[in-house]
Amino acid sequence: MKARLPALQKHLKRHFQKPLRQARFTEQALIQSILSGSYSPGTSMPSERSLSALLGVTRPTIREALQRLAAEGWVTIRHGKPTAVNDYWKTGGLRLLGTLAEYSEFLPESFIVYLLELRVILTPPIARCACERAPGVIAEHLSHTAELDNDAEAFTAFDWTLQVLMARYSGNPVYPMLLNDFTSIFKTMGVLYFSRKDARKSSLLYYARLARALNADGDAVEAVVRAAMKKSIDIWKRLRKPE
Repeated sequence: MKARLPALQKHLKRHFQKPLRQARFTEQALIQSILSGSYSPGTSMPSERSLSALLGVTRPTIREALQRLAAEGWVTIRHGKPTAVNDYWKTGGLRLLGTLAEYSEFLPESFIVYLLELRVILTPPIARCACERAPGVIAEHLSHTAELDNDAEAFTAFDWTLQVLMARYSGNPVYPMLLNDFTSIFKTMGVLYFSRKDARKSSLLYYARLARALNADGDAVEAVVRAAMKKSIDIWKRLRKPE
């Protein structure tokens, strides 16, 4: 246990240079120590006393942070025993998934593929609902495609706005809530994704096809969106290969 404390101390110095509220700082530090492997699944956290001394916060703050982590599935608090670090991929839920999205630098590349595969399932019916309920809104946004600057930041912002509009006008209030959790990871990964010329070219084709599908029916919209989502997985997998 003590052997892992110096590693966490180096981690804290590297990632926490600006002051944060104690509770937020503590929660972030513990999550990042789990994701970075300082405390891997199946191991135990140090005692509250040790963590308090290490992080420079009070024991009640440590206790509060651990309780929040336990509620999301990161750890299991065992009275009279050390707090156990869970296999969070198996014990977590939507709350943990949303938290994971905030720590993209620690996530395996496969995590992004998993999210993209989920998008293949969720986005087509969301797009269908939005395009049936508010075709004018979607069409108006797509009409600005020609004005897009040919750079990653512009494409990321445009594509994210399109997804937000689809979720907002789908008629299901749960969709925007799900999307909100992934704002940070999309904007980080989106810039990387759209740094590729083939990604930008593929998206321009997608926007054009979607605009035409608005004049057809819901089936056409779903087909266009599903094909584009599948294509994005292929492009992401080629991301590290030279163009």
